[in-house]
Amino acid sequence: MRLTAEGIDYRVHGHRLLDEVGLAVAPGETLGLIGPNGSGKTSLLRVLAGLCTPKAGRVLLDGRPLQGMRRRDIARAIAFVEQQAETLDRIHVREAVALGRTPFLSPLRPWSDEDDALVGRALEDVGMLAMAERLWHTLSGGERQRVHIARALAQQPRILLLDEPTNHLDIRHQLSILQLVRELPVTVVIALHDLNQAMTCDRIAVMEAGRLVELGRPERVLTADRLRRTFGVQADLLDDPMDHGRILRFRHAL
Repeated sequence: MRLTAEGIDYRVHGHRLLDEVGLAVAPGETLGLIGPNGSGKTSLLRVLAGLCTPKAGRVLLDGRPLQGMRRRDIARAIAFVEQQAETLDRIHVREAVALGRTPFLSPLRPWSDEDDALVGRALEDVGMLAMAERLWHTLSGGERQRVHIARALAQQPRILLLDEPTNHLDIRHQLSILQLVRELPVTVVIALHDLNQAMTCDRIAVMEAGRLVELGRPERVLTADRLRRTFGVQADLLDDPMDHGRILRFRHAL
């Protein structure tokens, strides 16, 4: 499923957060969004998810304008994992993940054993099955993040949007979540702070002050010049003997 943004201009109280952003994400592609804090990554993901309406431009889902689609139909295709999604309700972990099945339920299609199985599989995939009966408010930040991701997996989306999904996670769970995302047969747009993690994406989009300033394969985009201009750091690209890939090493720009 192809996701396309055309000339997106998004503003809040007159302040422009996205300025003429345009990109197309191919079916099955993993696109990494990078940029300094406040560069527009979260705003772009929210517009792509249909949660925010741009002042100008449009988002297309397989050529169909998102703005004209029912929320239920969007949710059947796109799942969005936000950085912070809290609730004051006293719900259990399994109930939180089961919310991912809501777009598929109706009076003619009630909850089924298949839904139970999908919820259980999602919990297992993120390592939270043993905590399925825990109350939400008793979880740590990292555990809540894994539940958010499990809810998105239970939704069985064709497009998965993730906003800093490894925030609050320890290194072991960071690696396992990123590996899980890489193995999913879906289109992925993922905002990342860790540029070494971003190097595993098919392409990288660089955001600065609400504008898309560069888009391409990691080895073409993550150059010393680009990283100095965008992040104000000096970077060296080194061979990684552990997995025969490349890693970035950073230091203050001179």
